[in-house]
Amino acid sequence: MPEVLSAPLVVEFPFTRSLGPVQSAFLTGLRERTVLGVKTADGRVLVPPVEYDPATAEELRDLVEVAPTGTVTTWAWNPSPRRGQPLSRPFAWVLVKLDGADTALLHALDAPGPDAVRTGMRVRVRWAPERGGAITDIACFEPYESDSAGQPRPHSGEFADPVTGIVAPARLDYTYSPGRAQAGYIEALAERRTVGERCPSCRKVYVPPRGACPTCGVATDERVEVGPAGTVTTYCIVNIKAAHTANLDIEVPYVYAHIALDGADLALHGRIGGIPYDQVRMGLRVEPVWPESSSGGRHPDHYRPTGEPDADYDTYKELI
Repeated sequence: MPEVLSAPLVVEFPFTRSLGPVQSAFLTGLRERTVLGVKTADGRVLVPPVEYDPATAEELRDLVEVAPTGTVTTWAWNPSPRRGQPLSRPFAWVLVKLDGADTALLHALDAPGPDAVRTGMRVRVRWAPERGGAITDIACFEPYESDSAGQPRPHSGEFADPVTGIVAPARLDYTYSPGRAQAGYIEALAERRTVGERCPSCRKVYVPPRGACPTCGVATDERVEVGPAGTVTTYCIVNIKAAHTANLDIEVPYVYAHIALDGADLALHGRIGGIPYDQVRMGLRVEPVWPESSSGGRHPDHYRPTGEPDADYDTYKELI
C-alpha cells in the first residue's frame, strides 16, 4: 500500500481593525477593570456591547456599567487547551450572564474539573495583572459564592487614552492529506515535472489535478505531463509586502500571474521574475525557475520570460 502523504499546515495573519465609540469604550473599560454593556430601546442590556440592535438595526450608544459577577448559563469542558487559549491547564468554556446584563459573555472558567462546573453557578471576573485594552484583560472567570446583585448604571464611556484600534491574530493549524490525484501532482513536482489529469469525457487536462472533472463530474485517472513553459493569461501587481512570511520576503512591487502551462486547460498561479514588473503582459511566454536545492520547496520559485514571441490571444482567451 503506498504511503499516505500528509503535512502540517498553518494559515496565519494579523487582522487589524479600528474601533467605533462602543467597542472602544468596552475594551478601554476592560483595561480599567470596568465591564460595559449597551442598552437597547426596549431596555435590554447587551454584553459584550454591539453598535447596532440585532433586532431592529437601530444604532446603539447608550452605555451602561454591569457587575463583574454573574451566572453560568451553559458550559463545555476543555481537557486539552491549545496554544493561545486563556489557560494552559484544562478549563471550562462558559457563557456568563453578568449581573445587570441580558446576554451572555463567552470566556474561560478556571475550575479543578468538570465536576466542579454546573449551569447556574455563580462566578466573577479574574482580571489579568497587566491589561492593555483587549478581551484578554479578563484573564478568566472563577467560582464565586454570592447572590445575584447589581443593576446596570449609566456610563459615559469616556476614559483617558482610549483604545482606538486592535490587532487580532488569526491562526488555523491543520494536517493536510492529499488524495491520489494531488499526491501524484506533488510527487511529480519533487522531480521538477508538472502533471495533470485528463477528463475521459470532455478531454480537458486539469492542473493541479482534482481526481474528478469539475465540469463533467466524472473521475479522472489519466495522467498528462504539461509545460514546463506556459503563457501569462492575466496578472496583478502586488504593492503590499507580506508580513511575517519568510517564503514571501520579496521586494515590492512584484507580479503574481495566472499561467496556462502548455497542454493544460486550467491556469495555475505563480510569481513572475526576471523582468521589470511593468513589462509583464498578457500573452507573455514564461518558464519555471526551480529552487537551487530541494530544501527550497517542491514547486517553482517563480516564472521568467522564455524569450519567445507572445502567444496569440485566441490561444489562451478561454483560460482567463
